[in-house]
Amino acid sequence: MDETPPLFSVCIANFNGEDILADCLKSVLAQTIDARVEIIVHDDHSTDASLEVLARFPGVKVIASDTNVGFCVSNNRMAHAASGKFLLLLNNDAALYPDALATLWAQAQAHPGNVLTLPQYDWTSGELVDRGCLLDTFYNPVPNVYASRTDVAMTIGACLCIEASLWNELGGFPTWIESIAEDMYICCAARRMGRKVLASPSSGYRHRQGHSFGGNKATDGRLSTSFRRRKLSERNKTMLMAIFSPGWVVLPLLFVHMLLLLLEGMALTLTKRDGRVMKDIYLHAITSSWRMRKLAMDERRAARARGTSPLRGYYSAFTWVPRKWILFRSYGIPEVR
Repeated sequence: MDETPPLFSVCIANFNGEDILADCLKSVLAQTIDARVEIIVHDDHSTDASLEVLARFPGVKVIASDTNVGFCVSNNRMAHAASGKFLLLLNNDAALYPDALATLWAQAQAHPGNVLTLPQYDWTSGELVDRGCLLDTFYNPVPNVYASRTDVAMTIGACLCIEASLWNELGGFPTWIESIAEDMYICCAARRMGRKVLASPSSGYRHRQGHSFGGNKATDGRLSTSFRRRKLSERNKTMLMAIFSPGWVVLPLLFVHMLLLLLEGMALTLTKRDGRVMKDIYLHAITSSWRMRKLAMDERRAARARGTSPLRGYYSAFTWVPRKWILFRSYGIPEVR
């Protein structure tokens, strides 16, 4: 038995992924890196044949949950059980290129102590989706497609690589997030303390976008999302603004953001003729953020205690063009179901 500590712990959160899980696992097992890699799968109380699929991969460490605990808790449990120097959080609907881990290892050696990622490619078309993301002023992800730009604001959690020591220092994924923007939290927390989020210009991973949570992809020229996705997205982005926006910026930014949320909510409500849009998404983002203000202040103090990046450094991977305006011009008003 090999007692060498693993270099990478690949952590795969799974729920009802029997039809996609094998592709993900095979891609990790096919890695060309000359180092030990452990694979951990947290099965979040699946009701399909996921555990039967996992049984075909005896080298995989399986954490089978008795209850459905969600994405954040699943990843926190795997990180706690991991023994690798690096954690690679990998979606069950993603598959790594064969040289992915070798590329991440080379990147980590050249730029230690940062959050890392790889180019993301669409599963079906093979087209480049992003090389990490920038953020606009209101914390909406803006895909970066330029190989020359490696310093980005965030990477999605479908392929997020981080040193285990940094993960532990940041405290992992906060459970209050539930889902959506937990990856943004880790990246903003790292950048706030002066670390970087770096996207490799080479290698990559394929991803079935929107498979796990719906939305996040234009279909037939239209954007479609769910009430739950938008509800969590708007609330969590508001909280992250309050937690991580540096210094004097936070109050005016939140004021403008809240005003724009109300205007956007009214416009969509009138267009859709559905009062749930305002109530369940936009008012919920504002009222729930207010109710959680003490938590936000505690998180803000904790972020400041870990060390703070200068204002210019933190915003160096932000863009000032509003992402929602670009999406509206490209796809029109989104469908909310």
